[in-house]
Amino acid sequence: MRDTTASVTVFSGSEPTQTEDRLAGEEPLELRIEDTPIAVLMRTPGNEAELALGFCLTEGILLSPSEFGGLERLDEGRYRILLAPGVEVEPEQFRRNTYTTSSCGVCGKASIDAVLIASRPLSEGPFVPPDIVYSAVAALEGSQPEFVRTGGLHGAAITTADGEVLGVAEDIGRHNAVDKAIGATAALRWPLGESILVVSGRSSFEITQKAAVAGIPIVAGVSAASSLAVDLARDVGMTLIGFVRNDRMVVYSAPERITPD
Repeated sequence: MRDTTASVTVFSGSEPTQTEDRLAGEEPLELRIEDTPIAVLMRTPGNEAELALGFCLTEGILLSPSEFGGLERLDEGRYRILLAPGVEVEPEQFRRNTYTTSSCGVCGKASIDAVLIASRPLSEGPFVPPDIVYSAVAALEGSQPEFVRTGGLHGAAITTADGEVLGVAEDIGRHNAVDKAIGATAALRWPLGESILVVSGRSSFEITQKAAVAGIPIVAGVSAASSLAVDLARDVGMTLIGFVRNDRMVVYSAPERITPD
């Protein structure tokens, strides 16, 4: 990851002080299949292969990591997704601006219906005590060095039902952090059932959508969940958790996966 510095003026009360502040890096990443651009992501540079793999899986472009053949750098900020031998994808079908998301202006029901087509069935479990959720969030908070340096990055982690961290990532975009974490984990273990996705902020529709398509049954965030995220989680049977702080959490859907100690 790259960050940069900027000269800033800091006020303590009414007294100004000139100092240098670290800024989180943000640059565009264009992903292509063959010669067709399918997405431009505003992201923090680094872990491009993990981001591309996670993006392909959570957008339904690829069905498994074995279909991913790697990432070819074309020039600054432009990459071509390579497909495994025998895998064929129609690029025009996956242009990102045709996919329904929480910010595209379509109705919520249409967005959820689009995800239901692409998502895989969620496993019945895992069944975990609250302490596993608390410890998973604590593990993510302890794995965000760039956030400590800049204060400007989101984090995401994939853990097992026992709390073991399988993949962790940071990015300027919360959905990019999720894709990076999923991509890093999927390269080692697939499918991702019986796992937990932890995010450092709110759980939006897009984050819930990505978890559903990846087959992740539990999503926990340190902040709130949006109304459409809750609707989607309930429709797919996902356990969606928010406000995980200080041994307290709010379970919006499928509370049966959270078991008493």
